[in-house]
Amino acid sequence: MPVNGSGPQIIMGIDPGTYILGYGVIRVGCRRPEYVATGVLDMRHIGEHFDKIAYIYKEVSRLIDEYAPDVLSVESPFYGKNPQVILKLGRAQGAAITAAVNAGLPVFEYAPRKAKVAITGNGAASKEQVCLMSQKILGVSLEPGHFDATDALAIALCHYFHLKSPFPAASSSSDWKKFIENNPDRVK
Repeated sequence: MPVNGSGPQIIMGIDPGTYILGYGVIRVGCRRPEYVATGVLDMRHIGEHFDKIAYIYKEVSRLIDEYAPDVLSVESPFYGKNPQVILKLGRAQGAAITAAVNAGLPVFEYAPRKAKVAITGNGAASKEQVCLMSQKILGVSLEPGHFDATDALAIALCHYFHLKSPFPAASSSSDWKKFIENNPDRVK
């Protein structure tokens, strides 16, 4: 059954970074989500920060052209001990979001903890646990060179689970109506 009622969708997840940016792509709308691709953009060879931002925009635009996603889900930067890190991550995220918006894609943002809960049930799960559970959910075996790729896959899966949830926005009284319309086979 399609997630949005209009047929299969492609969801691209992005784990932003200025050294390594991960991406994961899934197809949904079938019985279960299907693996399409994962990978990384490795920018360790690029010296200047703003050259990395330009590279992210260009390469995420290329990935959007290649995989033709219907939506982009992106991990939100989280605060660490160094405020410069969150600033750089925010710029990387902004470059990816700009590529998606310029391609006409809707963008959804998820905190790392929310993605971990969606995939493993534990907001403090390790990257290894997220990787393992993502593989189990998708029924694939991956040998990630970087956990950034499987983290991005988890962000895509998080969006899928968010769409399937009968409670995506608990404050709205129309959620049950929408759930029933989108899931008539689950209502007896």
